[in-house]
Amino acid sequence: MSKFLKALSLGTVLATLPLLAATAQAGDAEKGEKVFKKCAACHAVGEGAKNKVGPELNEIFGRTAGSLEDYKYSKAMIEAGGGGLVWDEATLTTYLTKPKDMVKGTKMAFAGLKKQEDLDNVIAYLATFSSAAAPADQQGAAEPAATETETASADTAAEAPAVPVSEVREGGIFGLGRVATEDEVAAWDIDVRPDGSGLPEGSGTVADGEVLFTDNCAVCHGDFGEGVGRWPVLAGGQDTLTEERPDKTIGSYWPYLSTVYDYVRRAMPYGNARSLSDDDVYALTAYLLYLNDIVEDEDFELSKDNFLEIRLPNEENFIADDRAEEPHYAAKAEPCMSDCKDSAVEITMRARILDVTPGSVDDDEASGMGGVD
Repeated sequence: MSKFLKALSLGTVLATLPLLAATAQAGDAEKGEKVFKKCAACHAVGEGAKNKVGPELNEIFGRTAGSLEDYKYSKAMIEAGGGGLVWDEATLTTYLTKPKDMVKGTKMAFAGLKKQEDLDNVIAYLATFSSAAAPADQQGAAEPAATETETASADTAAEAPAVPVSEVREGGIFGLGRVATEDEVAAWDIDVRPDGSGLPEGSGTVADGEVLFTDNCAVCHGDFGEGVGRWPVLAGGQDTLTEERPDKTIGSYWPYLSTVYDYVRRAMPYGNARSLSDDDVYALTAYLLYLNDIVEDEDFELSKDNFLEIRLPNEENFIADDRAEEPHYAAKAEPCMSDCKDSAVEITMRARILDVTPGSVDDDEASGMGGVD
C-alpha cells in the first residue's frame, strides 16, 4: 500500500467515518446547485461541460484522482490518484472540507466548505451527474420524457423537406445571418460609461456586498480582495504606481467606478457571468469601495442617484484618447501594413512568460496556481 493511501486510510478517511451516513442521497441536490455557484468559477458540470481552470466534474464519482484526460493536474493530485485516491462520498467530503489538508501540494485555492449541510447538498448535486452515484430509478431523470406536442413537432420536422439555406437567411450576398431584434440588441446593450450612461435603476449596501463577495468572489480574489494565487488583487496598492511592479487595484489604479460596475455586471462571477441582479452589482461595487477605503461606512448604500459622486483616486492621471487629432488620423491616411520599421521586428516578451493568465504557465510548479485541481 502506498504512503498516500496509508495516510488516507489512517487519517483523513477515518476522521470522516461519522459522516459516511450522510451520503449523496442524504443531501438536497436542488440546494446543492446553489452551493455549487462557489465552485462554478473554476469548474463546470452538466451537458457540454468542459475543463476550465479546474477539471469538469461529470462522472466524478468513481473517477481516480488526477486521471481526467486533457487536463493538467498538479503533481500532488496525480500522485494521490496513483496512490489509490478515488472520488466518492467519503473522499469528496474530506477533500471539500479542507483540500490542502487532504492532498498536500494541491493547487486548489478554495479553502473548503465549513457547513456539513453544504457538503451534503453539493455532493448530492454532483451525484446527479454521475451514473456511478445515482440510483437506477433516477438515472436519466434530468431528461424528462418528451411531451406529445414535442413528439409531434419532431415528427413534422422529420417529414418536412429540407429548405435551402439561401431561403432562410437574410444577411448579405452570402445569405448568412439576419438582423438582430430589438430585444436581442437590448440584452447586449448593457455598457455603463463614466458619465453614468447605461446605469440601471437599483442600489446595494456595503453589508449586502460583503455577503455576495464571500459567496461569489472570495474563492479567487480572497476574503479582503487580496487575491488568491495569481488571481487579481482588487484592494490595496495605494502609492505603489511609481514602483517597478505596482499593484494596479481598483483603489490604486482604476480611473472610473463605472468600469467596476460594468465589468462585474457583464463578466462576473467567473464561470457564472450575468447571474447577478443589478442590485447585487451595486452592492458588490459598494463593498469593493469599502475594501479600498474609498468609503468607510458599512451602512453606505450605492445607487444610481449617488454613483457619480464617487471618484476613484487615480482618475486625474488618465488622459482622454486623442488619437483622432493626431496627424495620421486627421489626414485619414492609409495605415502602414508592411515594412513600417527600418529594422526587423523584435519579440521582447511572450504572453506565456509574462504569465498573464492564472494556470497558464507551462511548468509543473506553476500549473494550476490560482485555480483548482
